[in-house]
Amino acid sequence: NLKHETANMAKKIEILEVSKRKLMGQGLGSCSMDELEDIDSQLERTLKIIKARKTQLFKDEIERLNAKERLLLQQNASLREKCGFRPMLLESAPTPAPVPAPPTPPAQAKERGNCSQSTKSWEVETELFIGIPQMRCL
Repeated sequence: NLKHETANMAKKIEILEVSKRKLMGQGLGSCSMDELEDIDSQLERTLKIIKARKTQLFKDEIERLNAKERLLLQQNASLREKCGFRPMLLESAPTPAPVPAPPTPPAQAKERGNCSQSTKSWEVETELFIGIPQMRCL
C-alpha cells in the first residue's frame, strides 16, 4: 500500500513539474492548440490576480503614507505652536515677492555683454554675491 501511494505521489509530482515548465514557457512543442489556449487563459487569470494584489499593496502603502503625512503635519503644527510660531497654512500661503537683482557694476555689465557674444570660454566666478543667481563669465 505504501509503495502504491509513493508511486502515485511521484506521478503527481511529475505532472506538476510538467505543468510548471509549460507555464514557464518551456516544453511547449508538444502542446496542441487547445492546451496552449488553456495555458494562455490560466496565465491571464493568474496575471489578473497578481495585478490586483499589487494594486492593493500600492493602495495600502498610499493610505499608510497619507496617515503618516497627517501625523507629521499635526506634530509640526504642535511644535510650531510650542515654539510660538504662527501656524503654517499650505493652501493660502502667499508667494514671496521676487527679490530685485543687485545693481550691476559697469565692469560686470561689460563682461556680461561679452558673455552673450561669445560663449566659447566659460569660467566659474568664486565671489560671494547676495541676490538672485546670475550667469557670469570672465
